[in-house]
Amino acid sequence: MGNPRSTRLLGVLTGFQRVLVVTHDNPDPDAIAAGWALLWLIREKVCPSVRLIGGGAIIRAENRHMVKLLGPPIELVDEIAIEEDTAAILIDCSSAMSNHLLANAGVQPLAVIDHHEMQGARGRLPFRDIRPRFAASATIAASYLREQALEPSQELATALLYAIRTETHGSEIRYSREDRRVVNWLNRLTDPEKLAAIENAPLTREYFSDLVLALQSTFVYDNAALCFLPRVEGAETVGEVADMLVRCEHLDRVLCAAVVACDMLVSFRTEREAGNAAELAHKTLAGLGPSGGHERRAGGRIRVPQCGLNAEQLMDELRNRWLTVCDIDRQRGTRLVARREIVKNL
Repeated sequence: MGNPRSTRLLGVLTGFQRVLVVTHDNPDPDAIAAGWALLWLIREKVCPSVRLIGGGAIIRAENRHMVKLLGPPIELVDEIAIEEDTAAILIDCSSAMSNHLLANAGVQPLAVIDHHEMQGARGRLPFRDIRPRFAASATIAASYLREQALEPSQELATALLYAIRTETHGSEIRYSREDRRVVNWLNRLTDPEKLAAIENAPLTREYFSDLVLALQSTFVYDNAALCFLPRVEGAETVGEVADMLVRCEHLDRVLCAAVVACDMLVSFRTEREAGNAAELAHKTLAGLGPSGGHERRAGGRIRVPQCGLNAEQLMDELRNRWLTVCDIDRQRGTRLVARREIVKNL
C-alpha cells in the first residue's frame, strides 16, 4: 500500500532516545485512547522509552471510569522539561492551540496527529497527519496499528472504540469509510461489559448541581441558545452542557461558556443545516482566543487576564458576537426554563 503514514511517522522518530506523546489539557477519551495506541505502536516499533502525558485533570464521570477500568498509561503532570534526544508528539490537538503542555513549555512538536479542523497558520513540521473527515483521532491511531499489523489488547481496543463512540455519540451517520473499517475491526476485540460500564458510569451530586445551574442560566434567542455557567465542577462540564442543550427541540445552535481558573472555556454545537460549528467558533472568538473543532462541535479558550475585559464584560462581548454570527437581531433572550417555574418548585 505504498508508504503508509504510520511508516513515515516511525521513520521520523527513528534515532530518538525518548518520545513524549502529549494530549491536550483535561484529556478526553479520544485523546487518551489515541495517545495510548501511539505509545504502544512507538514502543513496539522504534523506541522503548515513551510516555503518554497530559495536563489538567480528568473530570467527566465516564472518563474517570474509563481510566479506572481500562488502565491507560497516561500521566497527568503540571509541566514538562524536554530532555535532549526527545521527540514530542501532539495527539488530538493542534500546535496552533495553547491548551497543551508543549505550548506552556515553548516547545515545538516533532509531529501533530489530529482530526480537528485547524484554524490559523500552519507551521512546518517533520510530520503532520490532520484528517477532519475522520470522526476521531482514535480512528487515525487505530489505522496506524492496522497498517503495522499490531492487534491491540482488549483494554486498548475498548478504549479506542469508546473514544470513537463519544466523538460521534454512537451515530454512524458521521462515520467516514475508515471510521467504519476501524469500528468493525475493534468490535471483535473489545470487552462489551466494560464498554457498557463506562457508558453508564456513576454520577456525582455536583454533576446534578451543575445541570440545575445550566438550565437556570440558559437563554434562547430564536433558534440559538446561550448559556453562561456561574460555576462548573470541571472543564468538561461546559461541553457536556452544550451537548445536552443542542438536543432541545427547536434549538440548532448553542454557545456554552464558563470561567475555569483564569480561562473562559467556550463550547459550540450546531445541528445539521445550521452552520459549521468550527467556523462559528472562529468568528465568535476572533481576537479573543484560539478555537478549533468540527462541523457540529467546536470549542475555544480565552485567557481572561490577558484579554483586557473582566468576566462580566467578556460575557457581554461574547453574547453580542454570538448573536451577530448567528444573524439574530433580538437583544433580549427568553429563559429556557421560565423563572416562575424555577421559583414555583423551590
